[in-house]
Amino acid sequence: MAELRAGGRRRGDREGSTARRGVTTPGQASASDGASAPDGASAPGGAARGRRWVRVLLAVLVTAAVVVPLTAAAARPRIPAPAPAALPAATAATLERTYAAHRANAALASRMAAAHGDRHRAAAERALAAPSRRLLSFDGRGLGRAVEVFGELAHADRVAVLVPGSDTSLDTYERFHAQAAALHDRLSRQAGQAGRSGSGSGERTAVVAWLGYTTPGTISTTVLTPARAEEAAPGLRAFLTGLAAVTGPDARVTLLCHSYGTVVCGRAASRLDVSDLVLLGSPGTGAASAADLHTRARIWAARGGDDWVADVPHVSADLFGTTVGFGTDPLSPSFGARVFAAGPGGHSDYFRPGSVSLANIARIVLGATSEVTRA
Repeated sequence: MAELRAGGRRRGDREGSTARRGVTTPGQASASDGASAPDGASAPGGAARGRRWVRVLLAVLVTAAVVVPLTAAAARPRIPAPAPAALPAATAATLERTYAAHRANAALASRMAAAHGDRHRAAAERALAAPSRRLLSFDGRGLGRAVEVFGELAHADRVAVLVPGSDTSLDTYERFHAQAAALHDRLSRQAGQAGRSGSGSGERTAVVAWLGYTTPGTISTTVLTPARAEEAAPGLRAFLTGLAAVTGPDARVTLLCHSYGTVVCGRAASRLDVSDLVLLGSPGTGAASAADLHTRARIWAARGGDDWVADVPHVSADLFGTTVGFGTDPLSPSFGARVFAAGPGGHSDYFRPGSVSLANIARIVLGATSEVTRA
């Protein structure tokens, strides 16, 4: 996520900083505390800690509700953009036409943004309109949405779908694009090596970067609640259902969810036909356990050694009819996920080329689960 300095950790991790700022009270709850509910029953003094976290979260919500919408509205006027291209559902036979139509829409959006004076948005959309880009969907309105393909989706045996966390928009899309590209490069090389060595079939792979929802802002009321995730879940389910018409019924799909994206995947999980669901840097899914996600998929979880999410309280409380927090830490034994090693990286490093986390993610996608190194 965008950069910040939090509690002495290195720059490069922004998402969820709302939960971290102002919560450095002595004896704070963390993953090591085992706190999975506001009453903190898993450790002495847990109830008091849980109440302190709830008060802190409420204070942040109130502040953000008043300040953030006003400053954001003043800082960023609405950018004009065309309506998305009206197309039938994509199939293997119509993929190239689908890509071309959405590239044309992105090019038009770029010209409109440039005429409006927003050079940054214009450049981001112009990049998406390049002939090499493969867009399954594009919407330049508001914060923007895009779904991009890496690889030959119609012929893929293994497909990875990435779901991003907060502060991911067309303005920050290049960061998300780089993560998906790094994964596709790793999958291609790893599958190719397996095929040449005879240890595997050299399966064909594709990656989909799914920015199919309006992500919450890091400093906002929505980042601490499941509201955006509940809005996003039906779209994710519909997308994955439609994906089968492009890939064919035998392709195995892995869902890779990062940070707030794990909340989205948690809300959608019960109706997803995927082989594996991977939770990266998760603040919680809203479920008390992997079993409560009600999915046949294998559930994996990982957190980098320098990821500040380890310091986020894993609590959930109802405040004035709104749920705040996401409950059980997916890395805790009580949750029941398959926890794998992510190396020493921070919150934004899970797809960093050469990293332990990227190698393990690729093994999961390729079905080489016995080779995944556990934490």
